[in-house]
Amino acid sequence: MTSSENGLKAIATLEAFKGLLSLLVAVGIHMLAGRNLQQVAESIVSHAHLNPGGHLPSIFIHAASTFPDSRMSLFALGALAYSLIRLVEAYGLWRGLVWTEWFALVSGAIYIPFEIYEILFHTSIIGVAVFMLNIVVVWYMARLLLNKRKKTHI
Repeated sequence: MTSSENGLKAIATLEAFKGLLSLLVAVGIHMLAGRNLQQVAESIVSHAHLNPGGHLPSIFIHAASTFPDSRMSLFALGALAYSLIRLVEAYGLWRGLVWTEWFALVSGAIYIPFEIYEILFHTSIIGVAVFMLNIVVVWYMARLLLNKRKKTHI
């Protein structure tokens, strides 16, 4: 197996992980539809032995109480669509389909300005890590596609 195949398989694995994670989110949102979200949030905070009056737990509970139940299905469908896109991309990268290589490059590059904004105004270790990982993926895909293009023009 070549190093480019190993790199593609690593990125395919990452995309499959993102796809499966968003599928779990879609299922979770679907399961919560029609339930009292404030009560669910309070139960989670209690189960985690957190102080409901604490800053972050109270933000979580407030966000859950104001989440519009009418949009639960829309959010679940959005998460499902994102999941399917990531899983198709993962499959294509694993199989070495060129169109998915271009898709990975473009879809990764689209997030870069938003990630930079997030780092500038809401810096966190997770945000920086996601940005760095995305930069590596975009750089790798660009390099791979440029190398393929050079080989076809020689």
